[in-house]
Amino acid sequence: MIKTRPIIAFILTLCMLLASMVAPARALTIAEEKKLAEEFLKTVRAHYTIVDDAVIADYVNKLGQDIVSRLPPQPFEYNFYVIEQNTINAFAGPAGHIFIFSGLFEAMESESELAGIMAHEIAHVSARHIADIIEKSKKSQMASMAGMIAGILVGLGGASALGSALSIGSLAAGQSMILAYTRENEMEADFLGRKYLDAAGYNLHGLRRALEKIRAREWYGEEQVPTYLKTHPATRDRLANLENILNRQPAGKPENTFAFERARAALMALYGNPAKSAEHFEQRLTKNGENDAALYGLALALAESGRPEKALEKIRAAVSLRPNDLYLRVAMGRICFMAGKYEEAENQLSIIENISDYGADGLFYLGRTRMAMGNCEGAISAFKKLHEKFPDHKRALYFLGQCMGEQNRLDEAHYYLGMHYSINEEFENARFHFTRALEKTDDADLGKKIRKEIDNLKERK
Repeated sequence: MIKTRPIIAFILTLCMLLASMVAPARALTIAEEKKLAEEFLKTVRAHYTIVDDAVIADYVNKLGQDIVSRLPPQPFEYNFYVIEQNTINAFAGPAGHIFIFSGLFEAMESESELAGIMAHEIAHVSARHIADIIEKSKKSQMASMAGMIAGILVGLGGASALGSALSIGSLAAGQSMILAYTRENEMEADFLGRKYLDAAGYNLHGLRRALEKIRAREWYGEEQVPTYLKTHPATRDRLANLENILNRQPAGKPENTFAFERARAALMALYGNPAKSAEHFEQRLTKNGENDAALYGLALALAESGRPEKALEKIRAAVSLRPNDLYLRVAMGRICFMAGKYEEAENQLSIIENISDYGADGLFYLGRTRMAMGNCEGAISAFKKLHEKFPDHKRALYFLGQCMGEQNRLDEAHYYLGMHYSINEEFENARFHFTRALEKTDDADLGKKIRKEIDNLKERK
């Protein structure tokens, strides 16, 4: 659920920032767009859940970076994110931040389809369309500017969540401005996107299939129209243009990879309805026989729906088909832990070299497994590495504090619990644990760290 008051405050702040940044006779500079992107990304993170599961996030980033590598030198470092929301949309934010919504990812059935959408968003960035919109809007009144920025945020999450929080006039002005400029830009983004796809080796029929899937979801009710069609208008014209081009090209088979299938299976199982996902994967297995991605997705869905023993059977089968896939090995270790098979979990996870390369779950469940086996020192080692590699991981510090408490290292236990609550913005709990840690420690260095955290709490509060 979007928190409307902070977004309204953000819009007004951003309008003032833009007014001061944009000079009367020139477009937004690269430095200015990067500064705007920092604020934009903070707002997205504050109001949406960014999927951090490594199987999904790593795949989308690798796919995006592969396409970007075919471009001429770029002024931005591109970053790709999946937002957990069942919305048919993708959006390019300022300075190369590109967002794919889980609903759109799930609707894509091949890598070539997803690559087509991503190439189009990359083209919007490389052509600096967002900077153009902002530069041209300097001629408008503040209300129209607010509406424009609101339109960008509406594009992220759907109109109904934000529309009631803003005046209809300003929102309408902003939306009409976005549509006018975007219609100008869409064909250019399509042209550039096709070049990027061709350079990356993808058949353009994937983009056509992706757009056809999105158009097929345009029902009669305004609230049911996929958000992508509102933020990316002229889709009908774009399809007609593609048809003219593709009439001269063979369709071929949809390009696909196991990495795509694995990421999409994880997205459906972990961020959708686990019971429905399990039914979906079981039907696929019944229809198509043994399938590594379907077994993996079914294992995750069964584990999420509270059936770890059954999940373990499926993940073992998936690993037997893909014994060298370390993402699947990490998933097997996690499911072994959930099923209470601690020795097997420890064996699976401890032998993976550079386990943090495959996301946070490997170290997290290695630590949890060692805790369950009574190996507190081993657990502390795993949780410390986890915190070092993934400092924003919200559960590592909690279990690190628990381990320290079990070893009667109470000053460190309270310190790490304080850090846990501080990251989660539970300030009173954080202050309590930092105070207790300070009372119990005789370590000068730790005492210095604790005082610094207490001071930080006062500032943040």
